[in-house]
Amino acid sequence: MKLPKFSIITVCYNSAKTIAHTLRSVREQTHGDIEHIIVDGGSKDNTLEVVAAEGPHVAKLVSERDNGIYDAMNKGIALASGEIVAFINADDFYASPGVLTTVAAAFEKSGADCCYGDLCYVSQVDPTRTVRYWRSADFVPGSFEKSWSPPHPTFFVRRSVYQRLGGFDLSFKIAADFELMARYLEAARISSCYIPEVFVKMRLGGTSNRSLSNIFKQNAEIRQALSKNGLRSSLVSFVLNKLVTRAMQFVRRPA
Repeated sequence: MKLPKFSIITVCYNSAKTIAHTLRSVREQTHGDIEHIIVDGGSKDNTLEVVAAEGPHVAKLVSERDNGIYDAMNKGIALASGEIVAFINADDFYASPGVLTTVAAAFEKSGADCCYGDLCYVSQVDPTRTVRYWRSADFVPGSFEKSWSPPHPTFFVRRSVYQRLGGFDLSFKIAADFELMARYLEAARISSCYIPEVFVKMRLGGTSNRSLSNIFKQNAEIRQALSKNGLRSSLVSFVLNKLVTRAMQFVRRPA
């Protein structure tokens, strides 16, 4: 059995405090064919020095100004040569060394266009402490209209899908990942496979949840993304569903 090649893309900017953990979590994966791509936005701190020290496995590195995180992600997609493409942010890390091996087996068994799993939000100070647990589920048409989506850092997609359906829409500043997944799953109906395991641990404090203002802007963009992809959603139902699912993330814990 020929195992698929993974292109894992890390977008970063002034990430010297956390990117070493990200690099190690990719380097320690047991899967044998990984292309780790770093797209740096022209960091002013010692991010690139950390990459040089902790990233001997890094296959491609670009450091230049960009037009935001999704522009950088699109650059990473353009550089990717693997069959499977995924993103691991510079303050995130894989939950175990076997994540990519598990994902490769799921692609082989299911033949799906994409695979995804679960995510834990962890403390900035103590990344061993889970604060929220995002348990996903099998995709059902209409789920995005109810505020559902897979956790984007766990979203693995065949590169051929990006080539066919396009990358991130730069008109969305905070919710382009939601729009892309809605476009792929709801509008294009690519095939998917949910794996009920924690793939990624994310430090709290990302762009979308950094402030109440960003949370409001993100949800406004999500509503725009639904409309763009021909999806309708009751505002009341959307908000209630989101409140319930977010509240459950603070109560549930992975087995």
